[in-house]
Amino acid sequence: MNINAIRELIADDMDSVNSLIIDRLSSDVVLINQIGHYIVNSGGKRLRPMIVLLAARALGYQEDQHVDLAAVIEFIHTATLLHDDVVDESDMRRSRETANAVWGNAASVLVGDFLYSRAFEMMVAVDKMRVMEILSHATNRIAEGEVLQLLNCNDPDTDEAKYREVILRKTATLFEAGAQLGAVLCNSSSEEEAALAAYGLHLGIAFQIIDDALDYSSSGEDIGKNIGDDLAEGKPTLPVIRAMQTGTPEQQAALREAIEKGGREHIDVVMEAIESTDAIEYTSQAAKEEADKAKKALEVLPESPYRDALAAIADFSVARKN
Repeated sequence: MNINAIRELIADDMDSVNSLIIDRLSSDVVLINQIGHYIVNSGGKRLRPMIVLLAARALGYQEDQHVDLAAVIEFIHTATLLHDDVVDESDMRRSRETANAVWGNAASVLVGDFLYSRAFEMMVAVDKMRVMEILSHATNRIAEGEVLQLLNCNDPDTDEAKYREVILRKTATLFEAGAQLGAVLCNSSSEEEAALAAYGLHLGIAFQIIDDALDYSSSGEDIGKNIGDDLAEGKPTLPVIRAMQTGTPEQQAALREAIEKGGREHIDVVMEAIESTDAIEYTSQAAKEEADKAKKALEVLPESPYRDALAAIADFSVARKN
């Protein structure tokens, strides 16, 4: 099952999610509408809301609150993107200028706050305390991940364990929450809820690891941002961490300096070190192992096209080129 087949499987649900997103973006403050629509309509994969929909359907859910929670997950994700781009001083995402590059940092942060608060309005309306528990915990963990990443910036001694802790909180937590919500809506067994949570967590880790590999192994046009953005921001991601472990002493020294200083002036040296070691292969294998764990977790669920689609998303996440 490819990504197009997955989208077709939940086409009606996704249409409802997209309509709800547009409706709940509405504000009488014009700038909120402008920035909200700009970022939401900027070509994202909608992978996180897809997971909410598929998880609920995989357990036989027949009502419509999965649409509300899928939109909530997308709003939270979009808010984190707005804030991330300000913190990282990014000027390109998904092959377009970032909102902060167009409207400035202050407007981007404040509209991100609006999206967070709108998401919480919507989750309250679902009227399930377990939903509130999961999503409030998730947003807290995401914020912790952002701060941890900030602490790792420009630190060449960041190891794989520290890197994984950041991506577990910053990225995987929202995937975990989205999948888990599908079980909560169905009042599923604790075993099924735990299985979907594990699926989302491992999927999110795999997704981010591949993102970090693509930063050094694809063209800027393919990934929709500038190659070497992570390095420019002083972020020691897994390809660089691995290259430092296995590179020559000269390469290790160059990589340390690149991480400490940030910027793009060291990109050629960094790329040479990554290409001459097993950094990309090692990173890709790490992602595949996480995707395999995600698929293994799904075995608890009953067989269905929706379970197959969740497994296919795990494969897609590690095979993608952008």
